[in-house]
Amino acid sequence: MPGDAANPAARMAQGSALIHGPIGSTLFRFALPVIGANALQSLNGLINAAWVSHILGINALAATSNANMLLFLLLSAAFGIGMACNIFVAQAVGRGDTAEIKRVVGTGGGFFLTLSIIIGALGFLLSPHVLTMMRTPDDVMRQAIAYLRMIFVATPFMYMFAFVMMIQRGGGDSRTPFLFMIVSVGLDVVLNPLLMRGIGPIPALGISGSALSTVIAQAVGLIGMLAHMYRRNSPLLLRGRDLRYLRPHMPTLSRLIKKGVPMSLQMLIMSAAAVVMISFVNRFGARTIAAYGAASQLWAYIQMPAIGLGTSVSSMAAQNVGAGRWDRVSQITTTAVLSGFIFTAVLTAITYIIGDPLMAFFLPGDPDALDIARHINGIVLWGFILFSTTFILFGTVRATGAVIPPLIILVFSMWIVRIPFANHLMPSWGADAIWWSFPLSAVLSNVCAIAYYRFGNWRRSRLMPPAGMAPAE
Repeated sequence: MPGDAANPAARMAQGSALIHGPIGSTLFRFALPVIGANALQSLNGLINAAWVSHILGINALAATSNANMLLFLLLSAAFGIGMACNIFVAQAVGRGDTAEIKRVVGTGGGFFLTLSIIIGALGFLLSPHVLTMMRTPDDVMRQAIAYLRMIFVATPFMYMFAFVMMIQRGGGDSRTPFLFMIVSVGLDVVLNPLLMRGIGPIPALGISGSALSTVIAQAVGLIGMLAHMYRRNSPLLLRGRDLRYLRPHMPTLSRLIKKGVPMSLQMLIMSAAAVVMISFVNRFGARTIAAYGAASQLWAYIQMPAIGLGTSVSSMAAQNVGAGRWDRVSQITTTAVLSGFIFTAVLTAITYIIGDPLMAFFLPGDPDALDIARHINGIVLWGFILFSTTFILFGTVRATGAVIPPLIILVFSMWIVRIPFANHLMPSWGADAIWWSFPLSAVLSNVCAIAYYRFGNWRRSRLMPPAGMAPAE
């Protein structure tokens, strides 16, 4: 390309291992930090919940559970726009289009910051009303309000932390977000008990201290990551004349929302389906609820390799789509599908073999609940092997901007098949109707995903105008 030597995006594309490196090893090196970051977030939640329950008691834990459910929905709603920014940046890097990278970073960053401030302010003011609508018990309401308000203070840091991680992965760097995730999680875990109990001149803050540790950890992680990127002169950041890109570019914002909202809806649909399934499980009593909770703790970790690979495939495939390397897109998908299948199958087999001691940690002294959890896993676990293929194929097709078909497939498999199947067969099958609905929906979504990948028109989908037709400044 003429002028490539002076074009940071072109240099980034020419040096990108996601475009030019060996596919297998590059995919693993890129995906491992993504999987590690997801595992750290889950571990952080578990450790913080343990701190809260041991220091402040069961009511405080119930308060954080109510608040965290709302927080998860808010983060899910923003996930799609962040993922759209990731894919836009990746395609622009593949094309060597510096102006498009700056437009996406400026418009996306400004949108995220504005949205997070609005949500944080409204959430802080409306926390009591929101928790009342959620039917939060009276005996935990006061603590839930204090915790949720502090979490809303953290919202701008959380949103921007997630945004910066997404654009870095789009640019081909998954290691830096992982390193600063380690910093953030480590700080949160250490500060949590100190701020709840008090230390030195800092008074005991109780439940607010747990939330304040999250504010501090997210802020330190975000500021540290931005400073590191500026020190390395990252082409993803805005400086000098680039700051003009912070003024929203409406065509870019429109495309981000158009592609991002369906991906956010995918997260919300899965979350809402999970809530409905829990309401079904609640009909069978405390022991079944506990068994389901213990089993689902393991499911989260079994799915992590597939989720990490699917997220990584989106970035890697998008860069190659931008560079016009369609041959590599197919090879990346095949490698990721085989890897995800093997990893998930191995984790599933390990869970079948040694799952009892792991679930006993959550079900101490209750052999009957452990029997139920073992029965649940016997029916459900194998379906996650198929889920790995589905999620990775979704990762590839959304890299081109084809985001509606995966949404339709999820609605079909979860809301038209899984939930009605469980609901209609519970009177005759009992709780087994719930457990069998999981692999049934996994099979159907897998078949639909393979069919769309093989025969769908996702290769003709477009995120950006063709090369040479970039929108005017």
